[in-house]
This record gives sequence, C-alpha cells and structure tokens, in this order.
Amino acid sequence: MLDLKYIRENSDEVKKFLKARNSDFDLDVVLDLDKKRREILGEVEALKNKRNESSTLIGKLKREKKDASELLKEMQTIGDSIKSLDENLAKVEEKLNYLLYRIPNKLHSSVPFGKDEDENVEVRRWGTPRKFDFPIKTHDELGVALDILDFERGSKLAGSRFTVYKKQAARLERALINFMLDTHTNEHGFTEIMTPQMAKREIMTGTGQLPKFEDDMYKIEGEELFLIPTAEVTLTNLFNQEILEEDELPKYICGFTACFRKEAGAGGKDLKGLIRQHQFNKVEMVKIAHPKNSYEELEHMVNCAEHILQKLNLPYRVITLCSGDLGFSAAKTYDIEVWVPSQNKYREISSCSNTEDFQARRAMIKYRAKDDKKSYFVHTLNGSGLAVGRTVVAIMENYQQEDGSIVIPDALVPYMGGQKVISK
Repeated sequence: MLDLKYIRENSDEVKKFLKARNSDFDLDVVLDLDKKRREILGEVEALKNKRNESSTLIGKLKREKKDASELLKEMQTIGDSIKSLDENLAKVEEKLNYLLYRIPNKLHSSVPFGKDEDENVEVRRWGTPRKFDFPIKTHDELGVALDILDFERGSKLAGSRFTVYKKQAARLERALINFMLDTHTNEHGFTEIMTPQMAKREIMTGTGQLPKFEDDMYKIEGEELFLIPTAEVTLTNLFNQEILEEDELPKYICGFTACFRKEAGAGGKDLKGLIRQHQFNKVEMVKIAHPKNSYEELEHMVNCAEHILQKLNLPYRVITLCSGDLGFSAAKTYDIEVWVPSQNKYREISSCSNTEDFQARRAMIKYRAKDDKKSYFVHTLNGSGLAVGRTVVAIMENYQQEDGSIVIPDALVPYMGGQKVISK
C-alpha cells in the first residue's frame, strides 16, 4: 500500500508509473475522495471547536443562573451535524481504502520501462545449454515412459493440472526440497520456518494477494481462510503488526510449502506436464530488511537462488522485469529462467522481488530505530529458492540420456540415497 500523503504530493509521478505498469487505475478518483475526506474532517473539527466554545459558555451561563436553552438547542444541532458528517466520513474512507488497496507499488528508479515481457532486460547468463546428438523428449514423455509421473491419475484425483509423482520422481522432488533448504540454511544464513498452508484474509491482504487477486485464490468454503499461493504470505506475515528492534535486521527466513493457484486467465498455457500446476511445491526465501540496504539484500537473494542452479549445473539466465511485466507488490524484480531443452528456451524458475515498504504498510511491520527510538516501516523481500516442480522439469530434460534414463546431478546423489541414474 502506498502512503496517501505520498500519493497526494506526488500525483503526477504516481500517474506516470501507473501508465508504465499498463494499469488503468483512475488515480483522480482517489484524489477526489481524499480531498472530500479532508474537507469533511475540517468541517467536523470546526463544529467540535464550536461545540466546545458553546459548552464553555453554557457552563458560564448556568453558574450565573442565566437561560442557556438556546445554546443547548444549538449544541444538539451541532451534535446531529457532527454525527451526520462522521457517517459520511466513514463512507468516504471505506471507498478510499477500497481503492488504496488496489494501487500497485511504485517503481524503483532502475526498473526499465517496457510494455510486456518482450521488453524485459537480460542481466547475465550462466552455463551453456547442452547439445544433444539424439532426439530429445519432453519431461512429461520421459516421466510417463519411466513410469514415474502419472498425469491421468492426477486428473482422476483432482482434475486438470494435478500430477501424481511415483517412485524416483517422488524421491527426486523430496530430495530437491531437502537440498534447497540445507543450502539456504547452511550456506546462505537463512533460518528454516515451517508455517501453516492456509492463511486468514487479513494475512493474505498484508502481502498484497487480496483483495485484488481473490479470483486466483482457493478459498475455504464457509471460512475466511485461503490456501496460500506462496510461502511468501505466511513467512512475511510472521511479523504482522510487530515492531522489531533495528539490531534484529535483516532477518533471513526460508521455508517449504505447497502452493495453490487457480491460474485464472492462464488457459492454453503449458497444459501438459509440470510447468503450470494448480498445486506445486516451492522453497521460499523472505527477508525483512532495513530500508537503507534492501537493494543490496535483493542482489544477495538473487545470488542465493542462482547458487542452487549452479550446484545442479543447470544453465540459466537472470532478467530484470520491465515496468509492464512487474508484479503488483514489487518495486523491482529479477526473474531467473532455467534452460528447458524441449522448448529451446529459458523458463522462469525463480522470481526475487523487493517490495520496499509496500507490504510492510499493509501488514504494519516496523522497526524501532536505535537513535531516535521512533518506529519506521521495514522493507520486505521475497524470492523462490526454487520452484521445485520446475527444477524437476529442468533436471529431467537437461540430464536425459538417449536410452530414456535420467542422470542425477552430483549435488543430489547424497539426497537420493546414492542413486545416480533414474531408469526403468
């Protein structure tokens, strides 16, 4: 959420970044409501001052045993006016807050301007895509042939875009989760946290999923609970409504959860295989950082995600998202895209974002400064470290052999009980 004072004082700048984000949000409606709100507050304040003056005068008249009936009638009229204005104010503030929750975050100055994903900017590449001397197969073809992925039974159990992992695929998924968590905790300084995989409405609102994206969420019928689309929701909101001490910053936390997304509007995209599922596993990194160095922390977070891919020896590239492709809550985002041989292109496997104080304002997460003892909003960062199913895809396709078997990356062999190849 953006500060209303900031919007009021920088309306032209806000309109500029809304346009850069391809947003059709009408900021003038917010500005008009804000003006009306302040006018009502001024009227209420004037009436309350008049009521106080009348009250003092009535007291004086009563002490002097003089008639105060006219003033008492006036006091009643003033009270009725204040009540009416307060009711009107509540309606205006409700409309204003409704709209404020739907304004996306501002852009960091380093974000490139662009209309869509075609104008994202590549930062670097790592590794060289393998050249195959035999016809390559897709991960879903490999999974079915090896009898380790069962898409038909997944659909039978839960519908389209659900998959049953079997045998070595199930073990590979579990191995990757442990490998990622061990790397982030032992080498990158993160603390592992296990959170609920459901969250209350106010918690989902705190990180920006609600109210704007409610249609993409799975809601528990009859309850104000939602299945989380990412552990970012629960990990960040661990500190909801809290004031941390400045010395506690930065906080590095990570965790594994299943993620649940309707993928509304994503029809026709990646219907086959594991790329776009309604339920998938992900290891998430979250940082609660001091505003003065949050962008240094963002670079470190990207490096942590890259390190996982480097240890697995999977080629990838890092891109900076342009303004038109940036997520609702992010001020700046790097995507890491892994090489997928069957598609002959890089596909997103991690997204690392700095939301600055956007989420912190919604979730009321602050820190107390050492020098002046005042409280200020923290900056929150989140990043995939990594999406586990897509890592399975990358391993299966990049490490496939001509006979249909799959070599296990060296870093994962200990997590696979010493197994080095998946074969029939």
